[in-house]
Amino acid sequence: MEKNYLFNQRIRLRHLHTFVAVAQQGTLGRAAEVLSLSQPALSKTLNELEEMAGARLFERGRLGAQLTTAGEQFLTHAVRILDALNHAGQSLTPVATRDPALLRIGVLTTVALGMLPSILERFQQQQPRTLVQVATLHNNVLLAGLRAGEFEVGIGRMAETEMMTGLTYELLFLESLRLVVRPDHPLLSDNVTLSRAMNWPVVISPEGTAPRRIADAMLKTHGCHLPDTLVETSATSLARQLALRYNYVWFVPSGAIKDDLLHNALAALPIASHGPGEPVGIITRTGVPVSRSAELLMATIRKSHSG
Repeated sequence: MEKNYLFNQRIRLRHLHTFVAVAQQGTLGRAAEVLSLSQPALSKTLNELEEMAGARLFERGRLGAQLTTAGEQFLTHAVRILDALNHAGQSLTPVATRDPALLRIGVLTTVALGMLPSILERFQQQQPRTLVQVATLHNNVLLAGLRAGEFEVGIGRMAETEMMTGLTYELLFLESLRLVVRPDHPLLSDNVTLSRAMNWPVVISPEGTAPRRIADAMLKTHGCHLPDTLVETSATSLARQLALRYNYVWFVPSGAIKDDLLHNALAALPIASHGPGEPVGIITRTGVPVSRSAELLMATIRKSHSG
């Protein structure tokens, strides 16, 4: 009880902003840039928070800053606090003075590479004076950002009940996992199996992500293992270049490579995905009216998907 009291008395908004920024950006360096802080200053604030909490909130490593279990739990509460403050500030701002020409959206990285460009082009034909700010994020950070009011609209995956609290979800499609290579990859000259594909270098999403969980389940079902020559990355553009230019086999959600397959830039291996796929949809905050621009964007997303 005494520990919780001291924690509540000492914690400051800068601790919460720093924590959420690191969770969203994935690295201390990018979070420092977003907050206009030096990295040492940001690290000091984060260390203070972890000391007050009595637990590590992030694991720092070669892949950046990954939330621990304690960090995942704290993230839910941190965004609720910042969300409440955001709403309080908005209530003091006259509606007539709010800028309607700015639309902030959060999307999965695979969506940004796949369906989003054509959606934005259609949307801005209708709304040429609307400034659209797009953040590409991991799904858990995307959901946290939506709950905190940092984005008006999100395109992401359905998650556990706790993570979806306060959010409304509208299914667009089920996204399967595909294995793709360049069209002249040597693997295609022989009978293709998952076992043979794992004899080549692989690029894949990091552990803890939905695409990685599906890939691991697929490998387990076939009794296969990832090769030693392996690149783990959430940077879809990097993974795409490795598959386009070299002999990498890319485990990728289907939405990200739709155009590449259509134009024969990449070739899909005849290996069935594990399970029906991950649900991807439009996500907004429950009970919070959206702007006219957001309504038009969502209509464009629906039309693009149905077409």
